[in-house]
Amino acid sequence: MIVLADSLTLIERKLLQLRHQPGALVAMLVMPAVMVVLFGYVFGSAIQVPGGGNYREYLMPGLFVMTSMFALSSAMVDVAADQSRGVTDRLRSMPTSRMAVPVGQTGADAVTGLFGLVILLACGLAIGWRVHDGLGRAVAAVGVLLLFRYTMSWVGTYLGLLLPSEQTADSLSPLTLPLSMLSNAFVPTDGMPAWLRVICEWNPISAAVAACRKLFGNPGVPAADGSWPLTHPLTATLLWATVLLVVFVPLSVRRFVRAGL
Repeated sequence: MIVLADSLTLIERKLLQLRHQPGALVAMLVMPAVMVVLFGYVFGSAIQVPGGGNYREYLMPGLFVMTSMFALSSAMVDVAADQSRGVTDRLRSMPTSRMAVPVGQTGADAVTGLFGLVILLACGLAIGWRVHDGLGRAVAAVGVLLLFRYTMSWVGTYLGLLLPSEQTADSLSPLTLPLSMLSNAFVPTDGMPAWLRVICEWNPISAAVAACRKLFGNPGVPAADGSWPLTHPLTATLLWATVLLVVFVPLSVRRFVRAGL
């Protein structure tokens, strides 16, 4: 109960900080629309969807997962900023559960991520993206996206605890974009060289994108003879999330505790 109470307090602290960060709120509102226009209309004019279909419907699950992936960089920068400003040391000196601090960081990111996802869903609906397989499967797809984002925020929290400064975290955060590009989020993997196709298809991002396409009923669902992560995308996504959480949750808590010794 102490962990839960402290975690909720720290989640509230993170959310209240948004009141003093108008730039972050504007980015949350504007960036989804920018990405939809950029990728949907610029790239969409040159890319064919395997088996036919609207490219923007193919694209939107990729954008949903890509924005969830950004939780890694945002958590990394936030945690590194707290460390460099002495906030983390202050929290260590207080009678606060050690588990509650990283849980508060990742919990707050999940809440803000939900708001960002709602905005991106609205942008997708505005350009013609639709859910085709019913409300229940659509809710399951949203659950997959939130789980993926929560997992990435734990990875980012651990990396932020390792980095010496906010500036270092800022300089590393753009590296999340190539990770998104090395996937099936924006283009089919069929035309890639064999070695690159294997990397892309075993990328956790690709499994999450394929799972969302399947649950939303959007084009681009792989053929039955494809690679295992893409033919069993929901299972693969859950396995990736489980493995990453099992690794990075205890690593983050241990790093938070030991860094103050």
